[in-house]
Amino acid sequence: MTQTKAPVIAVDGPGGSGKGTITQMLARKLGWHLLDSGALYRLTALAATRQGVALDDEAGLVKVAATLDVAFEPTGEGRPVKVVLAGEDVTSEIRTETCGDNASKVAVMQPVRDALLQRQRDFRQLPGLVADGRDMGTVVFPDAPVKIFLTASAEERARRRYNQLMQSGVDVNIDALLEEIRVRDERDMNRSAAPLKPADDAQVIDSTGLSIEEVLDRCMAAAGQA
Repeated sequence: MTQTKAPVIAVDGPGGSGKGTITQMLARKLGWHLLDSGALYRLTALAATRQGVALDDEAGLVKVAATLDVAFEPTGEGRPVKVVLAGEDVTSEIRTETCGDNASKVAVMQPVRDALLQRQRDFRQLPGLVADGRDMGTVVFPDAPVKIFLTASAEERARRRYNQLMQSGVDVNIDALLEEIRVRDERDMNRSAAPLKPADDAQVIDSTGLSIEEVLDRCMAAAGQA
């Protein structure tokens, strides 16, 4: 099957490390498909909320995840990938702090992760796939020829998020953002289901203090091995 032969660049790391921007830039430069796996958990949480399914209803969440109608549509330079849920553009809605926190709660449930696993693997098609997530290299695509773990300090990630929200006209407290990031990191790194960590053969890139161009250069150098 050609699907199993398509190369994958797995980019993992915590929220705010720059994965979303970098994976889109890589996908555009290479002309490859893009998977924003984190969006699938956010979409599951959003769809569940819309359908009246509680976020602690494991069986209900599994059903939502298994029937999730989602598509990723590429956009222009500097804009996030367009995320479409059941025909509706929910790109902005799934990027709220509330939706992100709900997604983190949903992601700790192994049956939900199992329901989404094959859906994620189906994105692996020629000429190749750039996969953005937290367990792309460890669980979803363990045979990926290139694995990158992109990270940054919690303070740097809070600063980036703060600037992003302020530029969008959202008034936010940076100390509260930093605390949310630390709590989410702690939960994601210590969960029993696919904890956040670099794959043994991943190249770790710390983006703290680096420009997006410098990070892209390092990732492109790694991508040359795909």
